[in-house]
Amino acid sequence: MQGYLPGYELDPTTWVYVSSLLIIGVFFKFHRLFSVRNLDLVGLILLAPGLLWVASGQGPGGYIWLFTVGAFFLLRLLLDPLMVRRPLLEPNLNASGLTFTGIALLVFLMGNIVTGRLYPIAKQPIAASREAGEPACPLFYTVADLSQDAAAGAEDEIQKEQVRRAFARAASVRTVAILAHLAVVIGIALIGYRHFDNIHTGVAMASLYLILPYTAQMTPRVDHVAPAALLVWAVGAYRRPGLAGMLIGLAAGLIGYPLFLLPLWGSFYWRRGLIRFVVGVVAGLALSGVGLLILLLVLRLSGLGEVGSFGSRLGQMFAWASLPLARGDGFWQARDVFRIPVIAAFWVLCGTLALWPAQKNLATLLSCSAAVMLGVQFWHPYQGGVYMAWYLPLLVLTIFRPNLEDRVAVTAVAEAWTPWQAAGWVPWRIVAWSPWRREGRIAR
Repeated sequence: MQGYLPGYELDPTTWVYVSSLLIIGVFFKFHRLFSVRNLDLVGLILLAPGLLWVASGQGPGGYIWLFTVGAFFLLRLLLDPLMVRRPLLEPNLNASGLTFTGIALLVFLMGNIVTGRLYPIAKQPIAASREAGEPACPLFYTVADLSQDAAAGAEDEIQKEQVRRAFARAASVRTVAILAHLAVVIGIALIGYRHFDNIHTGVAMASLYLILPYTAQMTPRVDHVAPAALLVWAVGAYRRPGLAGMLIGLAAGLIGYPLFLLPLWGSFYWRRGLIRFVVGVVAGLALSGVGLLILLLVLRLSGLGEVGSFGSRLGQMFAWASLPLARGDGFWQARDVFRIPVIAAFWVLCGTLALWPAQKNLATLLSCSAAVMLGVQFWHPYQGGVYMAWYLPLLVLTIFRPNLEDRVAVTAVAEAWTPWQAAGWVPWRIVAWSPWRREGRIAR
């Protein structure tokens, strides 16, 4: 932006103040001060100080702050299925104003992706994080290492070739980040239109996601937003178990942790659609593995990035490397042993959500999925608490959702398609139309 507006600069701290005022002015319900909606908005604003604290690198205080606010939202999400009354609280801005605001924010965020650096929050390049053993998404960390400043010292042909490869990697990551954010925004708006039956609410949820300080600060982080986009569209496709399962499988292929959603989603589809959902998950995982293999082959042939073995990358893909208690970063850097009870509690939570509540609907799917992905933050060894995009879109959907008790699998999910249905008949009609029936040998 400085090329068009000399002296223009909006640092993260200033954006926290501006975005907080926007959230209060647009979404805060002043005539119902002591409402759950206002409490949720205050909690979303309170996530920003912890994020800034972590970005400044001032010790574990920021992670403790994020864990505290995260614990509040975890309790809020687990109690959400008990909140039956869901009054319609529309934003203070009409649909036209929200649409304009959302489009403007989206344009500025996309500009932030194009002009910003591809550095993670810990003030170290992605390559350094990978050398430290961070098991984040290999499909994206393989292609994002250098910023545009790498061209400054290029003198000979070898350096120029390295710079060209760095630009190719950076362009790949920026393109995927832009598409992923667009997918999140469009998915949230479509869920509001199709499943909440209110396009105004859909635009409001998408605008709130774009206003959040986290979205502006972590815009170029593909490993944050790409799984979030797949999870949002999985919720949007919940009426089609096969497609929803495939999207969750693809998300699990990126970061591994969506596999912990399987008990919850499996219990939702228990009465209808379970087999289709499982087949979709397996197909999504298989596609992720094939995509990783193709990417590694392309990188090896083109020389655009470091490759490594397929087995090690596959282990990173499914988060196997995050389970050992070693080489942590962030809050767990010097407290690895205390992660064991937290991991055990998380597994108990995932198993409990398969049984409770017994009657699951779309509202349960939203809140409990957000709770599972939020629970990952408490034991994720590398900057746990910072990967908010994994649950923030689902949290926003939970905050704005109406009463969805009627959206259960038995009524919302269509019956399995078979060739017999396509032909307009079922096997028992073979007997009904047989010559023996026409001859009266089968009782009518």
